[in-house]
Amino acid sequence: MTVSALDVAAAVDTSVRLGGGETVVFWVLGPIALAGALGMVFSRNAVHSALWLVNTMLAFGVFYVVQEAPFLGAVQIIVYTGAIMILFLFVLMLVGRDSSDSVVETLRGQRVAATVLGVGFAGLVGAGIARATENLPVTGLAEAQGDEGNIPAIAELLFTKYLLAFEVTSALLITAAVGAMVLAHIEREPGSRRSQKELSRARFLTDRPQTLPGPGVFARANSVAVPAILPDGRRAEDSQATGIEPEDADQMPRPTGREQLGSPDAALGTLDPAPLEGGDR
Repeated sequence: MTVSALDVAAAVDTSVRLGGGETVVFWVLGPIALAGALGMVFSRNAVHSALWLVNTMLAFGVFYVVQEAPFLGAVQIIVYTGAIMILFLFVLMLVGRDSSDSVVETLRGQRVAATVLGVGFAGLVGAGIARATENLPVTGLAEAQGDEGNIPAIAELLFTKYLLAFEVTSALLITAAVGAMVLAHIEREPGSRRSQKELSRARFLTDRPQTLPGPGVFARANSVAVPAILPDGRRAEDSQATGIEPEDADQMPRPTGREQLGSPDAALGTLDPAPLEGGDR
């Protein structure tokens, strides 16, 4: 039996060919994921950087689903994107990262050192992965997970072969969460926080016991950036929000006399019915 050159080439060729739908998804979401990664690295604003990373993680989740790994796709979208990254985003917004970070170096040469160490670490990781995967046969997910499916195969590996690593990781995460709560807890001395009754008494001892005027009073706009207007047309300084540049208020028209105010008859209408037949009213 002779073996042709085409048969040898077909046996040697181990490349994976993507289907039509997978190719379309890759070429559409690949640039989006890459743009999100570059935006995360080069954004000076921390909130914008977190949003770019959320974009990249969403694209990765779709990639996992397309590659017949629904468990990894669901974990990527629900856990990493929907929980961890959104939590990071909320924390950054509460901290007030609404401005760009300072580019002034406090330590000379830290950027060069960070670049060198980053390139070296990436080289070590790449060399380790290349060494570990050397001469390994290429198998798809269908052969790796068998007939059981993606989720049962992962569950079997987690609770049999990788049970110790799974439990150690869970214990580490719980320890980190408890440690964060302990470090963030602030002990208050008894009596250091005033009660509602004490706050009310202190308020009535000031020069202004009443509440502050709301924004936009006597103005055409009710925005928080528009201060309230006093009866004489001046701004009420107490109604201006902190941290917001006050806007010019478009005031309501102010009547200057009785003619502009009008009369009750003009407001309610004049009662002047037509005379009845026969002269009776």
